Amino acid sequence: MEIILYLSVAVIAVAFFVLVISLMKTLKSLGTTLDSVSTTLNGLEGQLQGITKESTELLHKTNLLAEDIQKKSEDLNTVVYAVRDVGHSIQNLNTSVKKVSTNISSELERNQGRISQVVQWGNTLMELRGKWKERKAVEQPPVPATDDIGAREKMIKRARSYN
Repeated sequence: MEIILYLSVAVIAVAFFVLVISLMKTLKSLGTTLDSVSTTLNGLEGQLQGITKESTELLHKTNLLAEDIQKKSEDLNTVVYAVRDVGHSIQNLNTSVKKVSTNISSELERNQGRISQVVQWGNTLMELRGKWKERKAVEQPPVPATDDIGAREKMIKRARSYN
């Protein structure tokens, strides 16, 4: 029985030895895996820092762009207000022109009789002037072509005095 006991202890020792070797292999494999994870995490940390830096730069550029857009929007609002004011001015000018043309039309209609009288008087005066010139031409003897220079100068002076 003692042999069974020694044999049992030997089997337990061998089993324990196999267990320790298996555990050693597992721990060694775990160590390799942890080293690989550590290397991966170091690389990931570097990449994360690069991404963080790029994100910060991108955020800065975005803020600058937003400020630029805001400024341009305010400038554009100024232009829009100016164009709106020009539109109001043109509308007021159109209203004024309509009022003036309406007033002129109503005054023309109201004074149409007077205007026709003025036109008739003008025509009458033109006819009288034409008849007067005809009569004057008939009464005045024609200027001879062989006149001397002195007579021509007198005519020029007389013609200038009428102007």
